[in-house]
Amino acid sequence: MRWIAASAAALALFAQGAVADTFRFTAIPDEDQSRLVERFSQVADYLEEQLDVEVEYVPVKSYGAAVTAFRNDQVQLAWFGGLSGVQARRLVPGSQAIAQGAEDAAFETYFIAHRSTGLEEGDELPDAIEDMSFTFGSRTSTSGRLMPEHYLRQRFGEAPDELFSRVGFSGDHSRTIALVEAGTYELGAVNYAVWDAAVEDSRVDTDQVQVIWTTPSYPDYQWTLRGDADERYGEGFSDRVREALLGMDDPELLDSFPRSAFIPADNTMYAPIEDVAEELGLLR
Repeated sequence: MRWIAASAAALALFAQGAVADTFRFTAIPDEDQSRLVERFSQVADYLEEQLDVEVEYVPVKSYGAAVTAFRNDQVQLAWFGGLSGVQARRLVPGSQAIAQGAEDAAFETYFIAHRSTGLEEGDELPDAIEDMSFTFGSRTSTSGRLMPEHYLRQRFGEAPDELFSRVGFSGDHSRTIALVEAGTYELGAVNYAVWDAAVEDSRVDTDQVQVIWTTPSYPDYQWTLRGDADERYGEGFSDRVREALLGMDDPELLDSFPRSAFIPADNTMYAPIEDVAEELGLLR
């Protein structure tokens, strides 16, 4: 049986160094928690087989908590978004982005609108979105906040709270879709992969909410590993983790992300994310 740590108390135990030879990883909570637990429990099983060490997935309740767990060595590996990965690697020198989804080198955000707005899909954001209500995802989400805000500022020359009548932060992409579908917000920004999966699984009513604009592409999600992994788990361990992730070819497991494959990544690929985050004042 795999024990899934889900509480702050459990994380505190990790910080005290309990079962030091267990390899732990986390992921930003960008979707419904039950879907994340199902997905990453399977990833834990896969990594345990490949690495020949005990592996545990540690759920967290926020993007910030994922970064904190990584900084505090409560986890040694994390599935981060572009911004959270940059934040984590700044806090833990020597840490490396080691793999990304094949789709993550050119990721996109969808801007979605409730049908009451009367907006249709177009090649640019229409002037009509001014003074409507808008929700981002998490405050530190790359696809749900950082890049959408960047493109909004490019298009309108204003901060979101100046452009819209009301601005919210839903916390995750699934929640953003639900809030716009319900009409709680007229507009929202959502990870394209989460939207496409929700449409495919009939978890969104496209008669009530639709995509109105797709951003230019940018680098996003990646697996980041602490730089002291070899010291803790043995020489060559970092290479084995990288090889295990790049070798993940189970269609069911890949579909759960959803990604077609994992490909090599490195820190330099995320320089554009770091630059935008600096520009918007989102990095300490």
